[in-house]
This record gives sequence, structure tokens and C-alpha cells, in this order.
Amino acid sequence: MERKIKSPAYIAQHIRRVLKDGGSAPHAEEVQRFFKEEVASRGWRTHELRKVAARFRKVLLAEGGPDYLLAVADQLFRGPIQEEKNIAVEMLAKSAPQFGEAEFLLLESWLDRVSNWADHDALVHMLIGPMVVTDPARAARAVDWAKSPNLWARRAACVALIRGVRQGKFAAEVARVTSLLLEDKDEMVQKGLGWLLRESAKHQPKPTLALLMRIRFVAPRLVLRTACETVSAKEKQKVLQRARAAGQSR
Repeated sequence: MERKIKSPAYIAQHIRRVLKDGGSAPHAEEVQRFFKEEVASRGWRTHELRKVAARFRKVLLAEGGPDYLLAVADQLFRGPIQEEKNIAVEMLAKSAPQFGEAEFLLLESWLDRVSNWADHDALVHMLIGPMVVTDPARAARAVDWAKSPNLWARRAACVALIRGVRQGKFAAEVARVTSLLLEDKDEMVQKGLGWLLRESAKHQPKPTLALLMRIRFVAPRLVLRTACETVSAKEKQKVLQRARAAGQSR
């Protein structure tokens, strides 16, 4: 008789119990230091969580294949618990480059479930970013996210392009996203934009330096400081000194 596969919801609940039972309360308190907002954590260290994720990934693929694995991850990337979302991402990370459009749309919908920068960056940098590299046409979605009222979608507009930028891609999209987010007041968005421009300056220095010189009078100081972390001291001085002078004259 064929064995019945347990539902994704049942498996997700089992994984939640494993995470709860194996956590560390003292480490959960340490995790809180990295966040301004209150974060619900089971207190797992990253390397241990990755080991558990690898074991569950192997079992779930054997039991029901990629769709089953994705369905379990979809159940886990809900609610407030940090490790539940992180293990969902870790289980899918190796599959992301092979995902198609249906999977991309599902993962895009997870942006509405994000509660802090850590689960956002795990989702976008480890899953969505590799999918954008696989199909560069998806970079246009980053431009759409930059116009969103959801701050995590606006941060995703930046973070989703980083892997491609490291391969010399998406210069046009970087410029467009930058122009759309220059006046954004949210610190998380500004940090995301600064991160994007820092990586762009490192891997595509010529167009990025030209972009920084164009925006230096209007870009938030946080964005410029972060963007200049990988440029030469001489170029950094040009960008920041002129930006400072502009700020003093206003």
C-alpha cells in the first residue's frame, strides 16, 4: 500500500517544534541586540540552523519533490519567529536559480510577510536575487518595488540587484532605482540603497562614480557614506566633500 505523504502544514508544525525545543534562550537575548524592534527568536546559531535545514531539505525532496519542499517553506515563512523564516529560506536556497515564474511570484508575495531586515535580506539576497540573475528580465520588478508603499519592497528593489551587480549587470536598473529612492526617508531603505551602490562601485566603478557625482547634492548622507566604502580615498573625498558643501549652503 502506498504511504500517504503528510501535509505541508503538518510538516511545518513539526519543524516549528524542533526549532522551539532546540533553541537557546540566552542566545535569543543576544540576537535582540542586532535589532531596534523586538524580535521573536528561538536562539539558534546560524551554522546549526543550516545543518538542520539541510537535513529537512533532503528528507522533503525525497518524500515529495521540489513542490512539496516549497509548500512546506511557504508555511514556515509566516508569523513572527525569526528561525522559522530563516529555515524556510535555507531549505530553498539551492533551488532558487532553477525556479520559474510561478515560484518567483510566490516568493515576491513573501515580502508582505517580512517583519525585519534579517528575514528580508535572507529572502531577497538568497532567493529572489539569484532568480533575478537567472532571468535578467525580472530586474524590471525591482524598479516596480521601488515605487511601493511597503518599505520592505523598496529595500528589496536594492537588495535584489546586488548579485547581478557583482556580475557586471543591471547598471541601468541601479540608476533607475537610485533615482526613485533618493528622497526615501526610511533608514532601512537608505541602508539598502547604500549597500547596492557600494557593491556597484566595487564591481562597476566607472558608471557608479558618475552616478554618485550626479546625486551627491541630494542623496541622504547615509547612502553616500555607505556607497563610498569601496571607492578610493580620492574619489570618496570628491563625493563627500561636495555633498557636505551642498548641505552647508542650504
